[in-house]
Amino acid sequence: MTTTDERARAAGSERSLETRGLEPVPDSERTGRVRELFPTWVAANISVLLLTMGASLAVSFGLNLWQAAVVAVAAPVVSYGLVGLIGVAGKRGGAPGMALSRAVFGQRGNLLPGSLIWVARWGWETINAVTGAYAMLTVLDIVFGVESSTFLVVATLLVFVVATFAISGMGIGVVQKCNRYATYLFGAFSVLVLVYLVVHTDWSAVLGKPAGSTALMVAGVGMIAAGGVSWIPSAPDFARYLPRDTPARAMVANSVGGAGIVVLPMVLMGAVMAVSAPDLASAQDPVSFLGEILPLWIAVPYLLVALVGMLLINAMSMYSAGFTAQTLGFTLPRHWAVSVNAVISLVLGAVLMLAATSFLGSFIAFLSLLAVAFSAWVGVFGADMLRRTEYDGEALLDTTRTSAYWYRGGFAPAACVSWAAGLVAGLLFTAGDWFTGPLAEGNFVGEYGLGWVVTIVVSGLLYLVLPKPPVVAPKPVDAVEATAPRPAREPAGV
Repeated sequence: MTTTDERARAAGSERSLETRGLEPVPDSERTGRVRELFPTWVAANISVLLLTMGASLAVSFGLNLWQAAVVAVAAPVVSYGLVGLIGVAGKRGGAPGMALSRAVFGQRGNLLPGSLIWVARWGWETINAVTGAYAMLTVLDIVFGVESSTFLVVATLLVFVVATFAISGMGIGVVQKCNRYATYLFGAFSVLVLVYLVVHTDWSAVLGKPAGSTALMVAGVGMIAAGGVSWIPSAPDFARYLPRDTPARAMVANSVGGAGIVVLPMVLMGAVMAVSAPDLASAQDPVSFLGEILPLWIAVPYLLVALVGMLLINAMSMYSAGFTAQTLGFTLPRHWAVSVNAVISLVLGAVLMLAATSFLGSFIAFLSLLAVAFSAWVGVFGADMLRRTEYDGEALLDTTRTSAYWYRGGFAPAACVSWAAGLVAGLLFTAGDWFTGPLAEGNFVGEYGLGWVVTIVVSGLLYLVLPKPPVVAPKPVDAVEATAPRPAREPAGV
């Protein structure tokens, strides 16, 4: 007879080379610990682009250091508070976020937000791959004097994407282990950079900067929080191995704490750097710019740590994207589903690095549209969590008409209508390089980039008032594990 300790060891072994796809995790394998969420969301934010955003608060928004600090605290509280709350669905249902979403939108209806979120992740992964490749090129230049070329651009991008695929393909155990080590490295080198800035900064110029408007502080919160909002649909993916009795408060605290401990110092460092180097706020290549304004003995190790962070951000994104691809009907093992996004990010990354004229502009435009696309799903799914505390694992995997989540022709009308209405409402107030909504100018919401807030409010409130199908009484997850057919799983050792 198998003991509890043996089951725990078996679960840990599986998680080191994860073979589980969309099927819910049975209670016997729920061996995760809530504190693992802390390094997860630390790693999700180790990006030099936060330095650029901090510089933008000082230069473009006109905020002083204290206002930037308030923004840097409020943004992760708002966005990663939602990450922690939506992550509760993962420990309730034991399945990835976009698989749980089938219970809300219906088996066919879930294809609507799922496809848009999957496509949006192409851009997210492309931006991170490009940023990582720029970091590698910068290190090669300042250490070895190797100048960039078309060959090096493609080669560094290829190395970054392949490394990303290797980590995400191994599964949650490897991702979490890498996140822990990255947290230690980032903390050590961030202290080093902070000490350098404290010693070499003209603090009279920094502290003497006049305050900006309160409205622009709100805009700053919206800009920085938008990146966190994009992680919300992925939150259940990293919480599904937690025991059912894991406190929701602890999940929220670890999510906010992990993100905040990165966002606050990096945004403040960017705001401080902008006093002597205001061009950081508009640098087309913020990675190489950072290499120019820091001394070599700090710039090189810090860029290497940032490179590791960007690698893990992409690995986490591809890990979730693999599940999303499976929910869209890709009958592939999880690691091959991940490879689809790896190829896409490689191709789009090469186009962006070789042909794009404004890297930062493309990034900000992408974040604006990305936040709206993700927020429409967040509003509906979050509102549904108020009435649904459990999920039927068998119905989640059954994509035929026999599924309890088939509803009307495969669609849940209330969820689909609310999602579409929220998406349209948010786009009306969104402006960027690629798209400008008719209400994006001349009002507070549109002017200060808060379209994603409108999206969540509209979709969530509309879903609450529309008539909805009754909540399905779930079967035990362990029973589903034993009886339900699984999607294709990769063989052991892959």
